[in-house]
Amino acid sequence: MTNAHQTNSKSKVRYAVIGLGWIAQETVLPAFAHTENSELVALFSEDEVKRKELSEKYGVPAFTYEEYEAFLRSGAVDAVYIALPNHLHCEYTVKAANAGVHILCEKPMAVTEQECEQMIRAAKDNNVKLMIAYRLHFDKANMQAVEILKSGKIGEPRIFNSAFSQKVAEGNVRLEPISNGGGTVYDMGIYCINAARYLFQDEPTEVVAFCGKNGEERFEEADEMTSAILRFPGDKLATFTSSFGVAPVSTLQVLGTKGDLRMDSAYSYQGELKQQITINNETQEQSFPAGDQFAAEIVYFSDCVLTGKDPEPSGEEGLADVRIIRAINASAQTGKPVQLHEFREQTRPTGEQVIQRPPIEEQPDLVHAADPSGKS
Repeated sequence: MTNAHQTNSKSKVRYAVIGLGWIAQETVLPAFAHTENSELVALFSEDEVKRKELSEKYGVPAFTYEEYEAFLRSGAVDAVYIALPNHLHCEYTVKAANAGVHILCEKPMAVTEQECEQMIRAAKDNNVKLMIAYRLHFDKANMQAVEILKSGKIGEPRIFNSAFSQKVAEGNVRLEPISNGGGTVYDMGIYCINAARYLFQDEPTEVVAFCGKNGEERFEEADEMTSAILRFPGDKLATFTSSFGVAPVSTLQVLGTKGDLRMDSAYSYQGELKQQITINNETQEQSFPAGDQFAAEIVYFSDCVLTGKDPEPSGEEGLADVRIIRAINASAQTGKPVQLHEFREQTRPTGEQVIQRPPIEEQPDLVHAADPSGKS
């Protein structure tokens, strides 16, 4: 099947952004100003005020979701950036693929492994590119950490520890039932899981997890916090805690047989990131200035579309994390370990993927949207 629009190496990839919530307004839409091979051409939302105001701001037409399939087949778009609630990712990805339109989909890829497989098949059957928006695969600090561990500088990496937290206000979509893709592991734990996988360069074989709730009504359907242990081949262990109820923290540490590596603001897209390496009680520290990570992932995906290169992170990468998330949530419900079947070999991110773009200078005013803490 041919694509709805045949791109070439001299053209820009035309994007429609599907879903105009907080993450789309704060990061995705402004990112197009820092892309040389990508162009924003359309917006989609059910909110009339969002459509009107953001259409005027970005100078592109805005449509309702009912108009989605017709627009996909209009020939006016090459790719979609899906920034919808997690349980809608599969439906809107498959519709785009069936219309011959490429897909850059926010993580988590979907709610279940079956949905992930359906998305992968749809992209393959229709000869379109599918990438999951793991922005840290293009981040200099995180990819430098990958290369440091591969070099053996801290010896054999044996232990991974991480914490990722934020306060989430009542009514936020992140507090939807876990069965609908809500909860801390789908939203924040996925960063820790993905980091453990690309730093250990392997897939876990077993998980055990526990969740906690402080009794507040906002955590009736979703967990307040979850802690998990992941066993990797060679009896390496990764532990993390994700939380919606405590002050914002974003840290990771890898302990090796010769030293350790630490990162502060490890998963952040705002502000400076710090990396420390300690060997024989001597610590080296490096700071990385903020950049536009969303522009970087869009630039990379557009290059894949224009050149025919297969993207990393692929749909397989998204599936790898979703199966682990499902196992962690299942273990947290039962208190029992969950075994993971052997997963097919993955392509891992490397330092060669780093793309740097200047940070967004001024945070945009939000239209009928609020950040997870409730600030609009």
